[in-house]
Amino acid sequence: MITTHKTPKFKPHGQFSRGTPIENEILLPLEFLLLNLSPVYYGFGIPHGDGSAVVLIPGLIGLDESMLLMYWWLKRIGYRPYLSGVGLMADCPQVLSKKLQLTIDKAFAETGRRRVHLIGHSLGGIFARIAAVRRPKQIASVISLGSPIRGMVAHELVFTIADWIRSLIHSRNPDLPETCGTTHCMCAFGRSLTRKWPRLVRQTAMFSRNDGLVDWHHCITGQEDTDIEVQATHLGMLVDAGVYWQIAQRLARA
Repeated sequence: MITTHKTPKFKPHGQFSRGTPIENEILLPLEFLLLNLSPVYYGFGIPHGDGSAVVLIPGLIGLDESMLLMYWWLKRIGYRPYLSGVGLMADCPQVLSKKLQLTIDKAFAETGRRRVHLIGHSLGGIFARIAAVRRPKQIASVISLGSPIRGMVAHELVFTIADWIRSLIHSRNPDLPETCGTTHCMCAFGRSLTRKWPRLVRQTAMFSRNDGLVDWHHCITGQEDTDIEVQATHLGMLVDAGVYWQIAQRLARA
């Protein structure tokens, strides 16, 4: 379902949302079960791929393995999926983005220099968008799943985890600036957050009012053909049949 919303202003790291329905996240096992019962997961009733590369990027403290269900589904419907290669999403963003770029370069080369699709969950969607801003000639499309692309406005639990990760980063690299890992950081990664979106790259921003971890108002662009509303929880976006159906449609369009 495509919905038009007013684009929220970009909010810096540290501003919290109110009333995010975090209890919705307990529905994750049910979403997983319904996906496995859905014809979409087995490739029925959806457009199939043309062998294009699709790089999958996990969210905060996520591992590539969290994307495996989507990986095998994409392979089944005719795409050439790649895991991001970043390892654990708990390091300096500039370091992680360099690892991601190596994977994008590999996917681009191995598919005959055809432009690559990126799918990022939560924080992974931000990494996907920054990769597209930096190398638009390599990227065909970006799909973000519950990603706070208009600023880090999320449940307090998310910031607790993020603060722990930043303390870990600084314990290993004390010379890094205090703002590392926030939207205030002025490294190359941080500066890319507010760069203009490249016209070459098709974008999709999926959001859900059932998201229990990230404020959905900050997961949208405000553009009718870009913002897609789904019914999944935040964690459930990786295993929701409706999300998978939308991904198949958007990849086919791109």
